[in-house]
Amino acid sequence: MSRTASFDGEVVEKSRELVESAETVRDLRKGLSVLLPAVCGVPNRVAAEVLGAGVATVCRMQKEIRDQVAGREREKKGWGGRRRETMSREEEAAFLAPWEEQAASGGVLVVPPIHAALEERVGHPVAASTVYRMLARHGWRKVAPDTCHPKRDALAQDEFKKGALRKVWRKPSLATTSPCQ
Repeated sequence: MSRTASFDGEVVEKSRELVESAETVRDLRKGLSVLLPAVCGVPNRVAAEVLGAGVATVCRMQKEIRDQVAGREREKKGWGGRRRETMSREEEAAFLAPWEEQAASGGVLVVPPIHAALEERVGHPVAASTVYRMLARHGWRKVAPDTCHPKRDALAQDEFKKGALRKVWRKPSLATTSPCQ
């Protein structure tokens, strides 16, 4: 059986105040995350089931109340973000500027040179997907190839198609199909 969390009297009082003055469901759940284990003696797993949250969320809410009582108010960081970024957006824009000029002048851009330059810039190997995501972040897109070759001969293709259809769908005559001739 898992152990129940232990709380000081101040933490329990703060959570009671929070429950009584709760304006949002989040505040109510935060207060109950302490009261359920403290008053009812249930483990955090059961408190999480009752509150409709995960065990880690219940522990995080308990820690927030403990920090408030201890006077350690800190601003909450967001969940998202690029925590493992190699360069900021501004640095990426500066990095892509030479290739942007080359693309503006009508040049064809391929990813391998950009990838090699990025690895040289950051000083360690990076996945090719990192380059593609960076290009997408800055509004670059992959230009799809044409549906046909620029040097094709449309007339020759049509003639081939017409001849191929006649050969496939023509009924063989009995005189020409005899193997004994």
